[in-house]
Amino acid sequence: MAAGAPRIFVSHLAGVPVFDPNGDQVGRVRDLVAMLRVGRRPPRLLGLVVEVIGRRRIFLPMTRVTGVESGQVITTGVLNVRRFEQRPTERLVLGELLDRRVKLVEDDAEVTVLDVAIQQLPARRDWEIDKVFVRRGGGGALRRRGETLTVEWSAVTGFTLEEEGQGAENLVATFERMRPADLANVLHHLSPKRRAEVAAALDDDRLADVLEELPEDDQIEILGKLKEERAADVLEAMDPDDAADLLSELPEDDKERLLTLMRPDDAADVRRLLSYEERTAGGLMTTEPIVLRPDATVADALARVRRQDLSPALAAQVYVCRPPEETPTGKYLGTVHFQRLLRDPPFTLVSAIVDTDLGPLAPDTPLPVVTSHLAAYNLVAAPVVDDSGSLLGAVTVDDVLDHLLPDDWRETEFHAQEEDGPGFGPGLPSAGGRPDPAGSAPSPEVARGR
Repeated sequence: MAAGAPRIFVSHLAGVPVFDPNGDQVGRVRDLVAMLRVGRRPPRLLGLVVEVIGRRRIFLPMTRVTGVESGQVITTGVLNVRRFEQRPTERLVLGELLDRRVKLVEDDAEVTVLDVAIQQLPARRDWEIDKVFVRRGGGGALRRRGETLTVEWSAVTGFTLEEEGQGAENLVATFERMRPADLANVLHHLSPKRRAEVAAALDDDRLADVLEELPEDDQIEILGKLKEERAADVLEAMDPDDAADLLSELPEDDKERLLTLMRPDDAADVRRLLSYEERTAGGLMTTEPIVLRPDATVADALARVRRQDLSPALAAQVYVCRPPEETPTGKYLGTVHFQRLLRDPPFTLVSAIVDTDLGPLAPDTPLPVVTSHLAAYNLVAAPVVDDSGSLLGAVTVDDVLDHLLPDDWRETEFHAQEEDGPGFGPGLPSAGGRPDPAGSAPSPEVARGR
């Protein structure tokens, strides 16, 4: 755990107010959502159930929580107001884990869970349940007899998933540490029924990452088997350019219905991308590069570059523009590359070190010209600017590669991996806990979740 990171007992979070960055209250915490893991590994805390205006309960991912204290929770201010629905692999911490009878590993004594503690992992935004506060004897949390003690999560049994027979729960827990591309390989080799069940059990962000790595046919199949509101949530979590590519393959009525269900801001980005030809700079670009005002400092830029959810290509440079900072921005002034940020003092204004030597790309620039531009100047990304001088987005080298490779390159890669070794990718155990040379997996039997 990170040195000095506070440990918080979840009972202290029940009912506490949730604030946005401006200090305005947006709701109250009603529960916490965790995902149990195989063996005795501490559960991962996925997010909070927050009650907002109208007594609606929504899901707030921990990635959108910037501060957790016993008296309040601070968020990024971005909330998805769709009603919370629990998924098969999720557990409500207050509603399902507390007042539960479990056993101590040390002496097999039965104890009652009075509380659990959460703590943030070092150098990451992930949270885990790492401590359990229990009472020996007694039949419930309100009984006043028996010794109380706080133990590590691994010191109790009766919570975690078993190694066998857990269907999709076991699969999802096993897949947790896999890279999205490797998990995409797993899903590609499952039967359609199993693929749909596992996809339904993954959280939105994880499923979005995996969809981006799957062949087009698999993407369309999985999206079509999700409830429409869930499909819209997953599309929101995808990079806008990947979401646009996927939606462009759907029938017009289905595409429009999903766009209508998406948040207006996310849908607007995707609609703008869909308006460009696919094999042009406008069709290739992402609408979410790092944009800074001229009066931002090198320190501000480096703080933005450090964001964990950024791809290396997007983190390699920042784009300096006049307000507004959301694409399409005000007048584009230039680019500042990451290496330049490392060479200048933190207080330096980015407007003083912008690179204006290379002109930006127009949105109708064809793919061969985009490719030549990146190759000629050794770039990993390039700005896309319209006729009025506004930054529309950025084309990254990974987007270009996706369109230069054959349409079936992911399918070919997956088959090559299957010939070279187990089709489930590196390190994936079978139901018995050993690598499965046949590439089979237990059949998950789960209902669809949120």
